[in-house]
Amino acid sequence: MLHTSRHKKSARQGKSVTPVWLFGQIEIRVAERSVHVHGAPLALGARAFDVLVALAERHDRVVSKAELMDLAWPGMVVEENNLTVQVSALRKALGASTIATVVGRGYRLTLAPSGPLPALAPEAQPPRPRLQRRLAAVAQADVIGWARLVARDPGIAAEAWKRIRTERIEKTATAFGGRVIELTPEHIQLEFASAVESVTWSLDFQDALAQDRRSRTEADTPPMHMRIGIAMDDAIVDDGKLVGEGVNLAADLQQIAGHDEVLVTSKVHGFVAHRSNAHFTALGERWSKRLQRPIHLFRAEPLQPSALVASSAKPAVVTRMTALAVLPFDIEGPADAYLGDGITEEIISTLSLNRALFVIAHGSTLRYRGAQGDLHGVADELGVRYLLTGRVQRMDRQLRIRASLVFAPDLRMLWHEHFSGTVDEIFSFQADIAANVAAAIAPRVQDEEVARARSRPTDRYDAYDCVLRALSGLYQLRTAEFETAGRMLHRAVELDPGYAQAHAHLAWWYSLRQAEGHSPGTAEGVRALELALRAIQLDSRDAWALSVAGYMVSLQTKDHQQAMALYEQALAINPSCAAAWARSAATLCYMGRGDEALARVQRAMKLSPFDEHQFWHLMICGSACFVARRFDECAAWLAKALRLNPRYNGARRIRIAALAHLGELVEARELAQSLLIDVPEFSVEEFGRWSPLMQPHRDELLQGLRLAGLPESPQLDKGLT
Repeated sequence: MLHTSRHKKSARQGKSVTPVWLFGQIEIRVAERSVHVHGAPLALGARAFDVLVALAERHDRVVSKAELMDLAWPGMVVEENNLTVQVSALRKALGASTIATVVGRGYRLTLAPSGPLPALAPEAQPPRPRLQRRLAAVAQADVIGWARLVARDPGIAAEAWKRIRTERIEKTATAFGGRVIELTPEHIQLEFASAVESVTWSLDFQDALAQDRRSRTEADTPPMHMRIGIAMDDAIVDDGKLVGEGVNLAADLQQIAGHDEVLVTSKVHGFVAHRSNAHFTALGERWSKRLQRPIHLFRAEPLQPSALVASSAKPAVVTRMTALAVLPFDIEGPADAYLGDGITEEIISTLSLNRALFVIAHGSTLRYRGAQGDLHGVADELGVRYLLTGRVQRMDRQLRIRASLVFAPDLRMLWHEHFSGTVDEIFSFQADIAANVAAAIAPRVQDEEVARARSRPTDRYDAYDCVLRALSGLYQLRTAEFETAGRMLHRAVELDPGYAQAHAHLAWWYSLRQAEGHSPGTAEGVRALELALRAIQLDSRDAWALSVAGYMVSLQTKDHQQAMALYEQALAINPSCAAAWARSAATLCYMGRGDEALARVQRAMKLSPFDEHQFWHLMICGSACFVARRFDECAAWLAKALRLNPRYNGARRIRIAALAHLGELVEARELAQSLLIDVPEFSVEEFGRWSPLMQPHRDELLQGLRLAGLPESPQLDKGLT
């Protein structure tokens, strides 16, 4: 058995808080890296000493083989028999009974401390029977993408994990009544006597990690993201090991959780909901493979004032996300299997950032390696409708990767693409593939879900179906379908007041209605802003909702700096969010930063080349050229936007001004006439009060509209002058 150990420096460094430990006649002098028995020095190898120190620090519990190798062989890949050799050496030197083997678990130091205890050791527990039952809250966690972090820089990753292990887990868990059962980057398991304490510790822990990420640059240490699942149930305790339904549930939740999330069962929620400073969001049901029954999930988050209303929201009937699984990419040759695993994990991590997708964890899909011939069976077992499959081909240093999105019920291929690169650039190559795949397949899945929602009977549907039905008419401006989309979104919010994306979509609908009908003095804009801010109160980690909030702040309050801060928050969460790139470009246009805006919107178009917003993206390109005073380019971009959506007045207004500045007054007047047919009450004066453009660009836009003959005031003019 091979084990990958993750540390750059060994356990012998950083433990100087206890210079000498006493276990009967055995002295462990940590600073000197020596062991004395009856006062005489004992010859021990460096690895044997590290194993002994690791066991001594954790003398009150069983230490698994994986954890011992993680501590004693930092940053190295070693076979398990290396540990066996060192344990044998210690037994020979200290006595055969000093280290006990716990079958199936690991090793435990049998000596009782007779001197100063290690600083990291939890408080001694009273003697217990070997086998017992008790109600226990089990928290299970892991570092997301740990193998990828180690592959990039083993030393830096090891140091980061060492700090988390010692400062954030071992030193804090006991203060909340926690007991460490397993502690490796890929398998962290703790037991708490109280569900309240388990949730409180988990939220504090995630907050501490977030502070660490904000205070350190990526050059110092890679950003560490973790996920935690908590369950509470009757547990059997056997030699320190917990088994039972609660352990299985915690493992299920940990694999389901996304970046920085804490997921809990309904039982934990029942214990904690009114006894802690935590806010819970119902995520519906998910099938448990271990228990073969559905489980109800809740996401725990720190309670904020804005969350007080959200906490009273009714639980969703079903999960609000579409389930998708990324199967391990096939690769020719077992020696290159790590390439397929790395690409698969990168794609899963990137897709998981999209709050509209429910992505099965990497650990749950590994067993399906090579099972791409039975996609029906895989989808049924995982409980998903969509599967992403792929194949990696390597020819010397060249790599060719193919990826396909399949609708499992009828095995239709919804999307297919290939990527090429070299082994030398594998990490940046993986990241580019992941970003492109995530941006490309999300619209395909959404389109498929919209079509499915429209084909179902309309007499019964939940909030998620309402949103899907609305999306099909959201951009059919000034039509009956557009008004129906608004009613569907209102219904979604009514059915599920805690549904963040429903609020964000409704905010966007109000904004489109205001801009297209051009009623700037009405309540549409105010309502759009309220809904957008409510969406990010409900889910502050939804990048799409954050991008909507940023745009509404920019459009309605003209606080463009605050808007940019919201966009940057969205892009920090999900760098592949095309909407955040595009909407931030629109705000940069308002600020007069045309070239920056053009670069951002073109990135959005590259990430999502078939986006339903494409006409809006083209309008932003035109706006960027307008504020850069490249009026000919502006008119060309906006002509393309109007070909895609002839009803889009936002593009029509700016193209009128651009044509007027170019001296193309005949065409400008014709376009102005069509605008007045759609919006008879339009006036330059009213539009100027509403326009978010900063000076001098606003005056240039208004001047162009006047040159085209649009009325200055609706009270004085009734047509073109």
